[in-house]
Amino acid sequence: MKEKRRDHRKRILRDGEYQRADGRYCFRYTDTDGEERNVYSWRLDHNDPTPKGKKKELSLREKEKQIEADLFNKIATRGGRYTVIELVEKYVSLKIGVRHNTASGYKTVINMLRKDPFGSKRIDEIALSDAKTWLVKLQKVDGRGYSSIHSIRGVLRPAFQMAVDDDLIRKNPFAFELATVIVNDSVTREAITRKQEREYLRFVKEDPHFSRYYDAIYILFKTGLRISEFCGLTISDIDFGEMRIRVDHQLQRTTHMKYVIEKPKTESGKRFVPMTEEVAQCFRNLIAKRPKLKVEPMIDAYCGFLCLDKNDMPMVALHWQKYMQHIVEKYNKIYRLQMPKVTPHVCRHTFCSNMAKSGMNPKTLQYIMGHSDISVTLNTYTHVQYEDAKAEMVKFAV
Repeated sequence: MKEKRRDHRKRILRDGEYQRADGRYCFRYTDTDGEERNVYSWRLDHNDPTPKGKKKELSLREKEKQIEADLFNKIATRGGRYTVIELVEKYVSLKIGVRHNTASGYKTVINMLRKDPFGSKRIDEIALSDAKTWLVKLQKVDGRGYSSIHSIRGVLRPAFQMAVDDDLIRKNPFAFELATVIVNDSVTREAITRKQEREYLRFVKEDPHFSRYYDAIYILFKTGLRISEFCGLTISDIDFGEMRIRVDHQLQRTTHMKYVIEKPKTESGKRFVPMTEEVAQCFRNLIAKRPKLKVEPMIDAYCGFLCLDKNDMPMVALHWQKYMQHIVEKYNKIYRLQMPKVTPHVCRHTFCSNMAKSGMNPKTLQYIMGHSDISVTLNTYTHVQYEDAKAEMVKFAV
């Protein structure tokens, strides 16, 4: 009978197990590709102590169990040899028919991973701690903001989940709550007060240069429309008879300067927004001031856009963001009491906050805002101040 192999402590070694002269244990096996592989450990069993000065790791037989489980479940060896960038590129290639801004976000993440050493790592070598350490590095060393990292992780997590589903790796190293790892340093876009809104609109209306934008900005403050929804409005979307605005599409412009019409993300985005007589008059003003064109610009079968730029093309979100930025800059150069940042989204948020404070039914407000989830609408109520709470207490006092 062949004598069984034993380690230095006279313990019987199983098939494929060996102990080297320096005391380190080795297990030799054949992977799913038919190639011979070796794994090592300074400990044979989990009860063995780690030799002094050696890194603590799984024992050889613990590693053997993982290998056996991977072979049984047909987990690809070495993560199918995919690197992080290769995995993300494969994931993105399967995302067909996404919105242009989503596709642009994918491209940004891929370009970032091509430059970052993390992108060249093999996916099977990335542990949970490695993923967390990398995200912390993006914030603390690279100076990326929370929202940027949130977007990056938003691509990596489903990409790695695809690898898990494809039996390339055992676990998803990005399956954790981001807020538990990095600091949320995002700046909340607060609504401005009613007084600030009145002052802002007064300044725009009276300014010789910016007064041309007054009607559009007034509409944004008084309807809560998303800026891409407003930019996509055509003359036929304004119903003066029913005093309502039809919202069923958005106008956006890609990074390649291509104009595109997109449908709302959810069915809740399709709606009719009521308008006051003041809002209706602003729409009449915009229509009256439109240049008379021989050929109307047509985007995906839509024409008659309300606001056109100097090239007679529809204005997009970037136009209004810049106009509002310049308005606040000029205001703050003139007045000692400074105006906070005002953007198209601040206009929308201000409208929502004002309606909430005025006591509008949350479900009604949800419909007008086009929110698919009532929680988004209800979050508006978190921006009330002490005076709002005091007024409510007086109102309902018995």
